[in-house]
Amino acid sequence: QVQLVESGGGLVQAGGSLRLSCVASGRTFSSYYMHWFRQAPGKERDFVAAISRGGGGTYYSDSVKGRSTISRDNDKNTVYLQMNSLKPEDTAVYYCGANGRGIARTTTGMDAWGKGILVTVSS
Repeated sequence: QVQLVESGGGLVQAGGSLRLSCVASGRTFSSYYMHWFRQAPGKERDFVAAISRGGGGTYYSDSVKGRSTISRDNDKNTVYLQMNSLKPEDTAVYYCGANGRGIARTTTGMDAWGKGILVTVSS
């Protein structure tokens, strides 16, 4: 099955930008709907964004809509999350997820998860 590795996190000042990457192993990347979730301290893992297999359909949570862009490069087995105008409430561990059946706005049913990467937005 697919294995996922996130990168690109770190410490950013409020109002700044960050680009997360998630690289998948194997030859089946283009078969997966790709997702970004995040989990803030003391909270549940919540949906952030998702993208269809070919990249033609994108979906966002209300909290990041207008500030974030999800994209993918199937030739590189990589999905990206560009985040702009970052706020302290964006601070969380961000997880990349793969689902072979469709777009999932909840954590249940995900076929694979990355280990997560920390994004910290300072005031």
